[in-house]
Amino acid sequence: MEQFPRISHDMRIMGGKACIAGTRVTVSVILTQLSEGITIEDIISDYPYLKREDIIQALQYAAWSVQALETGIETA
Repeated sequence: MEQFPRISHDMRIMGGKACIAGTRVTVSVILTQLSEGITIEDIISDYPYLKREDIIQALQYAAWSVQALETGIETA
């Protein structure tokens, strides 16, 4: 996924869910934590192998996914 190099999909990892590349941390886990008021800094503290750019790209990917869903654009 060239547009989102920090996001990967692999059926062998978390059933193919969107994850931060090289980890088992799903985009949905990050979004859930942010929606619960957990800060980017706290997420990075909990997952020290993540970078701020990973969290930002997870948000960008989520926004792109919703837009694609709403407009009928193929996402995968």
